Amino acid sequence: MKKLIVTKKYNNKKLNKFLKDQLPSLSDGLFYKTLRKKDIKINDKRVSENINVFTNDEVIVYISDNLLETNTNLDIIYEDDNILLINKAVNIEVTGNQSLTSIIHKLYSNCGFLPMPCHRIDRNTTGLILFAKNKEALDILLDKFKHHEIEKHYLALVYGIPKEKHQRLEAYLFKDRKKSMVYISDLYKKGYSKIITTYTLLEKYSNNTSLLDVEIETGKTHQIRAHLAHIGFPIIGDGKYGINEINKKMKTRYQKLASYILKFNFKEDAKSLNYLNNREFKINITF
Repeated sequence: MKKLIVTKKYNNKKLNKFLKDQLPSLSDGLFYKTLRKKDIKINDKRVSENINVFTNDEVIVYISDNLLETNTNLDIIYEDDNILLINKAVNIEVTGNQSLTSIIHKLYSNCGFLPMPCHRIDRNTTGLILFAKNKEALDILLDKFKHHEIEKHYLALVYGIPKEKHQRLEAYLFKDRKKSMVYISDLYKKGYSKIITTYTLLEKYSNNTSLLDVEIETGKTHQIRAHLAHIGFPIIGDGKYGINEINKKMKTRYQKLASYILKFNFKEDAKSLNYLNNREFKINITF
């Protein structure tokens, strides 16, 4: 059993949105099963529908704690005294309550410095996340990311097949914080920021989907997802910028997007991290 209080952030938001953020291991299936059994109370009243919640509502979820325990088995790709490279699973945030970072902090609680993430990916994007294990490494890596001296590649399964095998795309992005959405424009508009996204076609399939390698020179919120959708190649499984009919047909719940290559291309002195220069880490992804 879990007792939770709704904060202002979730005022007038759907119950499932609030619970999935608070309980990352709560699957859609378990949520709706619990609703059907009327095992969720809001302000001491049992509910059976995915209704909206409001600030200061008390939500009680009657689910066995063992079903809600966050899996702390990390998929560690590489680790040394300075860095920790994790293959992040789907449906977990990089930072925040009950996030990948909070799990790592629990596991490394006896260390003098709690490992900190050097970049982020979306909750439903899987793949490589780099953590620094000391203050010097964190400062160096944040600077290297800022100056594009760490190369990140994403693998994306999209609907449609680009005619151009390789393209460097420039556009403008606006972030609507209230709707948790971003919008893309080919022309500059007030409040929009420039974005640069490069893709390379790796494979094309008979069901009108294709596999792309994607790099971003500007790391804006939802940039890859929104930019690819803007040019007509939405990511399969993307419930926000994708095509719902296609997602249902493909029977996928999560977006087919993964951070799969991380390469260190230092142009300037990296001090204690110089040994990482020209090293590449890659994970195998199967969509």
